[in-house]
Amino acid sequence: MSATTFPFSSTSLQFQWQQGLGSKLPLRLNLTFNFRRSSIAFPQLRASANNLSSSLDSGLNSELDAVSRFSEIVPDTVIFDDFQRFPPTAATVSSSLLLGILSLPDTIFKSAVDTALADSECATIGKSDARLSCFYDKALVNCGADLAKLVPGRVSTEVDSRLAYDTHGMVHKVHKLLKLYNDVEVPAERLLFKIPSTWQVLEAISFNLFDPFAVFAQASAAAQAGASVIQIFVGRIRDWARNHSGDSEIDAALKRGEDPGLALVTKAYNYIHKYGHKSKLMAAAVRNKQDLYSLLGVDYIIAPLKVLGSLKESITSPDEKYAFTRRLSPQSAATYEFSKEELVKWDQRSLASAMGPAAVDLLTAGIDGYSNQANRVEELFGKIWPPPNV
Repeated sequence: MSATTFPFSSTSLQFQWQQGLGSKLPLRLNLTFNFRRSSIAFPQLRASANNLSSSLDSGLNSELDAVSRFSEIVPDTVIFDDFQRFPPTAATVSSSLLLGILSLPDTIFKSAVDTALADSECATIGKSDARLSCFYDKALVNCGADLAKLVPGRVSTEVDSRLAYDTHGMVHKVHKLLKLYNDVEVPAERLLFKIPSTWQVLEAISFNLFDPFAVFAQASAAAQAGASVIQIFVGRIRDWARNHSGDSEIDAALKRGEDPGLALVTKAYNYIHKYGHKSKLMAAAVRNKQDLYSLLGVDYIIAPLKVLGSLKESITSPDEKYAFTRRLSPQSAATYEFSKEELVKWDQRSLASAMGPAAVDLLTAGIDGYSNQANRVEELFGKIWPPPNV
């Protein structure tokens, strides 16, 4: 089943909480991109960070093997139904996952949801909205705990997008999720939290965003703040560009004959590496193999199962007419030129002025989409609670 996803903008943010549960604000934050969905700990599709070779060697026998030398390939699914063919290295717990579980009650995650709905602490809450919110949080954490046992990497948890403009609400929610994970013995170092990229949320985590252009503004600001991974939705940006105009950054890319989504990934990657930021970059909403080839060298690529299947089934040989080439590397980033305006620090006012129509539209659509999914999950919980055995 393919994921139904909505970008919080052209970029999405996740972070790792770095302080104890008792503190109000984190000293340091790692914004990270969502490794989509879960898996059993099979061998990882992991690229070597130091491998700059541009051609295939005799040990490779599929296009998937070839591209995995340059970027870590992450399957994009809601419910993992093909672990052995496409084993992800990390997982995401989200409203999309919960909706998938509710639509397919025979999945391995069914017990995680059933246990949440049978939670006595939540059941005693008198107010319906608060009770359903409690069930929702418990279900996320129960699923996350199950996934933490199945994947070698981190589990990312979607933080309620309905709090996108509520600084204190977002802080409180993350602390609550951390406590719930602690209760089920999932250590904080195994966790990431996915958040919408609004100023209020960034402010909640002692985070300053600064940047010059629409979507690049958010990506470079996250890098300045010490993000561990930044996610850019390549296909979503392309879709917007096909149906709209008037965004200076996107219009400039089109004028140069470039795909705006691919151009943003390239620019963000070069910015991160040229100026020594520690952030990793993840490309999402990759629509086809050509997209993937154009992104080789980026740290992570979220690819649909259809694309992965095609890559796995396509056999390569060392004497092919063409070779797979790394398009992005720290070496090429060193020669990339940025304008003075692109290298400034940003505050809330300047960030707001830099948010072009693409960033605003995609941010709004993302928050609305994830919020609607969360509402839908709680509505379904309300219909099936209490379970027959309660």
